[in-house]
Amino acid sequence: MRTSAPRMAPLRREELNDEQREVLKGFEGRPLNNLLATLARDPKALRRLLPWALYLYSPRSLPERQHQIVILRTAYLCKSGYEFTQHSEPELRAGLSEADIARIKEGAHAGWQAADAALIRTADELIGDYDVSDDTWSALSAHFDEQQCMDVVFTVGQYAQLSMFLNTFGVQLEPGQTLDPDLMS
Repeated sequence: MRTSAPRMAPLRREELNDEQREVLKGFEGRPLNNLLATLARDPKALRRLLPWALYLYSPRSLPERQHQIVILRTAYLCKSGYEFTQHSEPELRAGLSEADIARIKEGAHAGWQAADAALIRTADELIGDYDVSDDTWSALSAHFDEQQCMDVVFTVGQYAQLSMFLNTFGVQLEPGQTLDPDLMS
């Protein structure tokens, strides 16, 4: 994590005003995580961000395992300890093993099948150059259809943006979570 304390403390449910409660209405009955509790400080922005984020969480064309590879690689490249930790949790990792998660940090050359390597290279290039080379696009297109390729780009963009929010606002891990040592400062 880049900060040891939040720059903006996450709101507790009892601190929410009417507008914040309205925006978070779909999240009632479950703990309010530090991400949502921080972004709720600007309910107008959160109201507009949520539909896009929820689209990327909804059933989409990219299989869940590949979706998680893209999220984890993007979070790692953006040094987002919060997002990397969240998506390393067993309930979100979509069958990825601890060894797979370690290889995600190593990159496309770490013994991946061609399709997964193409996903990782795509994330690398989008984060590094805001574009994808023709070679990488050809590799991605060889394994994924047009809609899936679009979903890869959308996912990298969403999680890069989210990483900027998390890192800048100093959103801390949830209680009981442990930061990956490769993402410390």
